Amino acid sequence: MSEDDIIVLRTYGNEVEASLAASVLEANGVPAQVSADTAGGAYPSLALSFPVRLLVRGQDAAFAREILDSPAEPLEDVDSHE
Repeated sequence: MSEDDIIVLRTYGNEVEASLAASVLEANGVPAQVSADTAGGAYPSLALSFPVRLLVRGQDAAFAREILDSPAEPLEDVDSHE
């Protein structure tokens, strides 16, 4: 496997969770794509048999895992500055 290969970073039970993870990665500069066998969303229950896959480049895998595994920092309270 080369670093240019596309790998399955994680699998999810639905496209919403996978898309959220992909968005977090994209926001941190890691290209990501969601791949699902749910008949274009017509049969979301197919994800139970065929999990939704989060795909990244092999060279980005370690950083992507670090991003997704890190705890979310709480948002700063806007009212606390007044």
